[in-house]
Amino acid sequence: MSDISQDTTIGGGSGNATELNGGTVLSGVGLFVSSGGIASNVTVGSGGYIDVYNSGTAISALVSGASAVLNVSNGGKTSNTSVTDGGNIIVSAGGSSDNDLIKANGQEAVWGTANNLIISGNNTHAYLHDGGTGTNWTTEDGGWVGIYSGASLDGFTVTGQNTYGDISGGQVTNASVTDGGTLQIESGVAISGINATSGGQVYVSNGGSTTGTILSDSGTAETVQGGGSASGTQVASGASLTVSTDGSATDTTVSANGHLLVSGGTIVDTTITNGGEATLYDAATADTVTVDSGGSITFENNGTLTGTVTLQDGGSATIQAGTGGTIDVAGSSNTGVVISGLTSGGTVTTVISGFNGTSAGASDGIQLAGLKAADVTSVTYPSADQVNLLLTNGKTVTLSIAGAEKAGYTLVSDANGDLIYEVCFLSGSMIRTPDGDVAVEDIQIGDQVVTFDWKSNKTVCRPVIWVGKTHATVRPDLPHDEAGYPVRVRKDAIANGVPYKDMLITAEHCLFFEGKFVPVRMLVNGVSIFYDTSITSYDYYHVETEQHSVITADGMLTESYLDTGNRRAFRQEGKIAALRCTTQSWADHSAAPLCVERAFVEPLFRKLNARNSNSIGAEHAKLVTDVDLHLITESGAPIRPFRQDGQHYSFMLPANTAYVHIVSRASRPADVIGPFVDDRRFMGVAVADVHLLCAQQLYDITSHLQVEKPEGWHDTDWADCAWTNGNAMLPLGGYTKGKMGLLSMTIRAAGPYTVQNHKTAEAKLRSA
Repeated sequence: MSDISQDTTIGGGSGNATELNGGTVLSGVGLFVSSGGIASNVTVGSGGYIDVYNSGTAISALVSGASAVLNVSNGGKTSNTSVTDGGNIIVSAGGSSDNDLIKANGQEAVWGTANNLIISGNNTHAYLHDGGTGTNWTTEDGGWVGIYSGASLDGFTVTGQNTYGDISGGQVTNASVTDGGTLQIESGVAISGINATSGGQVYVSNGGSTTGTILSDSGTAETVQGGGSASGTQVASGASLTVSTDGSATDTTVSANGHLLVSGGTIVDTTITNGGEATLYDAATADTVTVDSGGSITFENNGTLTGTVTLQDGGSATIQAGTGGTIDVAGSSNTGVVISGLTSGGTVTTVISGFNGTSAGASDGIQLAGLKAADVTSVTYPSADQVNLLLTNGKTVTLSIAGAEKAGYTLVSDANGDLIYEVCFLSGSMIRTPDGDVAVEDIQIGDQVVTFDWKSNKTVCRPVIWVGKTHATVRPDLPHDEAGYPVRVRKDAIANGVPYKDMLITAEHCLFFEGKFVPVRMLVNGVSIFYDTSITSYDYYHVETEQHSVITADGMLTESYLDTGNRRAFRQEGKIAALRCTTQSWADHSAAPLCVERAFVEPLFRKLNARNSNSIGAEHAKLVTDVDLHLITESGAPIRPFRQDGQHYSFMLPANTAYVHIVSRASRPADVIGPFVDDRRFMGVAVADVHLLCAQQLYDITSHLQVEKPEGWHDTDWADCAWTNGNAMLPLGGYTKGKMGLLSMTIRAAGPYTVQNHKTAEAKLRSA
């Protein structure tokens, strides 16, 4: 149809046409669509306009160009309208629109009703004003929507970067924010049912509030500040809720890698479940918090607790001296309370309630970060509910623990060496007997213990034929596994309920897996299985069964003692219980094969370590590749290489040098690769050919390649090479008598090395 170049009316009686299909309304011209009139597929150009009113209808109009306008009012209706390039739709009171699409540089203003509206592209706008209503609005890809006082919208989606929904009044329900879109809520607006995902952002301020918001996916966030509030928010899967100054959040649930950050704001009735975490700082306050197993809450930099944190077993609460409030530790093996900032003493204002213990390995504990057991010189009780720890620096730490004096205490260390104040508990590793589990120190000769016949998958009772007791002292100068430190296997480290309480055994003691015995030292991961370095001397018991057996201790399948000259033991509260037989051999007398092969042990190590996914693991050993290779003469003089060319090193020797020590860094494969590697030799450098030049005569030095090697050498798989232990003697055959020499050697392999390990001679474990 041709251009509409003069004012035209469709519908409304008086002989007017009732339908118009196509055409373009030119600048300065109006198309009026009234009762009974239908305008379809009409284009409104720059400066043109359409008025739809009194039950008139416009369908599939295109409003394009500066000052092009579609007015809908007083019972008028429009649907499937597209607006672009400066065009406008105005839906006045009584008017309605449906399925409009607002594209680049277009806008729609609504005082009436607009449903299924899409605002798409940069510099596109829509406004929902006082009295306006709508359903299912979407703004995307740079669009902007403003919602004002007196408006009502059900169903609102904001999606895409630089896309905004600005709600400064009215009521909005069932909103969603995704893909980097931003929803701003302020001026007393109450919004319910927001679903924010994939990096969507929600901002609440100036009296605005949200109810029932769901935040999920990494990068998704809600920020509540400046008088804003949030209620019933769920935070998970990498999303975060930030409550800033003068903001508040109530009935929040944080789970599955969700994050709650509170800086100057207030939280009430908060639940933190497995994988969730909350941090309060900068005068933030918390009142009534529940931390479930696997959840954590941290108070730092003046974060304050005004009510109670209920800490379930397996949860974590980190506080400072001035945090205040109460932490109620549930269960009797809860060690989740961590108090930081006490190395210079201090009075902890937080009251710890529910602190108790029921049995050996089942006791509550409080970790004092930065303090070691050796830092405490004495413990006193100013009152029944207070504990004073006097430190070696003369300072005092005061803890408020309900019933502390009655509960008693022990001081131990965790895997990082931090002090744990534990309630006093009963001694005794619990050995399975036909009459139930019995503390090892109570077992007598003639008692029956329950053993597991794994080949026929049945239990068999066997008698105890000997019980003894001895003492061990740790050698702290040796590596942990050789020093005699017991290994602590945390409750549930192997499986749920296995062991059913913390288990302490020596490094060589074996646990039973899939028909094989594996030394626990090969499973140490620093988190759930670690060396307890707080224990430096202890008693331990020997219990010999009729034959070497698979028994149950603390709910874990393990071994009775097989006396091959190694120490295998159970320890609990100062006593190590060793289950032991007369001298026998693994090959001929063991109840199951001893397995130290990496192919079997490493997958087992990985499986057990994976159970620590919600915990912070022990720091991996720092490695260096610098060999620090040099020689030491018999007089103790160091000699550095005067030349290095790749693997080849050259040294100038003084006259009359009978022998030298080849000195370098050294580390053990079990430390560098992992404990699942059964190689605890200190390995320095692999030395291949060695030549000595004296008085223009060249001599081959081969003593390190002989079957009988000098001190400090290991065999290798290469016939022309041998490893040092970091300090290996090399005799020079008297060739330098009265003559200087030039010693050259080829280093076939070296490193990497653990930073902390500078041992230059292989250490030997000696039993206590």
